[in-house]
Amino acid sequence: MVTQSSDSIIIVGAGVIGLSVAWRLAGRGAHVTVFDKGKAGSGASHAAAGMLAACTELEPGEDWLLPLNRESQRLWPGFAAELESATGLSVGLRGEGTLHVALNADEQARLRHHFALQEKAGLPVEWLPAGEVRAREPLLASTSGAVWSPEDHQVDNRKLAAALRAAAIGAGVNLREDAAVERIVIENGRAAGVEVGGERHAASTVVLAAGAWSRGIGGLTPDIRPPVRPIKGQMLAVGMDAGNPLIRHVVWASGVYLVPRIDGRLIVGATAEERGFDDRLTAGGILSLLQNAWRALPGIEELPLIETWAGFRPGSRDDAPILGSGPVAGLVYATGHHRNGILLTPVTADIVSRFILDGEHDPLAAPFALERFHAHAA
Repeated sequence: MVTQSSDSIIIVGAGVIGLSVAWRLAGRGAHVTVFDKGKAGSGASHAAAGMLAACTELEPGEDWLLPLNRESQRLWPGFAAELESATGLSVGLRGEGTLHVALNADEQARLRHHFALQEKAGLPVEWLPAGEVRAREPLLASTSGAVWSPEDHQVDNRKLAAALRAAAIGAGVNLREDAAVERIVIENGRAAGVEVGGERHAASTVVLAAGAWSRGIGGLTPDIRPPVRPIKGQMLAVGMDAGNPLIRHVVWASGVYLVPRIDGRLIVGATAEERGFDDRLTAGGILSLLQNAWRALPGIEELPLIETWAGFRPGSRDDAPILGSGPVAGLVYATGHHRNGILLTPVTADIVSRFILDGEHDPLAAPFALERFHAHAA
């Protein structure tokens, strides 16, 4: 049995990427259905820390990611305001910026090297001496200085997922939760729909936005299967006094980051492990997070532990997103965002929706096509 119209758009995955693309498409009148194997926003979108850290997270050799990351960072204030206006729901966007601290001389040397890399890339960062770090965050441990990234903000990823779910439904998106896509149907050289529970759903376009699970969707031959794997991250949260929190900025230190929420939660993350879809928490993983957090913020030892969890970042072969069209007509990719899924939500939604509806190939997306992996293999 075949359901739906062949001119509809089906999105596989209801994380923040899939939901934001659906919202943009439906806002322009498209007929959109989103399928997810679980509840909307329950995967990496739920597990993330919500950092918008385009500057802090720059790594050697990743300059090619900066234009996309920085453009999405620029879009975030307007995107958040539009989403909040559409739904009446807050996404918890905070603008205090990020401090990347060094706690001893060795860490200072490494951080100075990283700071030089950021300056060379033209990023808006500043070196702060120890006294200024203490003035901004007096309860941090003694530091040897810090890199100040005033444009690296944060959003509450769980609130974001809830708001995008509401916005998508409000725009007319048909959201099908607890409905796992078994395979993407390819006929006559193009995507023709999906199969869910043995039932075929026809579509003119299928968007693959299933995060770390994208590679496992059936119906994809090796040349069109995205090379995406799960990268496990263990995390925890402690409870601060919301009216008198230990820290107000996002703080990075050796082996850990600390993300304070408006409601008093302090998010502590995250490990990076190649463990497949093993979601078990480990004593070593949690211990390392707590030890590194305590080194940076000694007062954390008095705080109640309120939650622990693990999630799966969708890492591609080069840890960069896979965006846009591929070898099969009608199959569009929006996956592989690795540690930047929350950051890249606005720009991904814009790029993918404009490609589907207008045929527009945004130059920002050009480096992130699936074909780059085929070129490397040739």
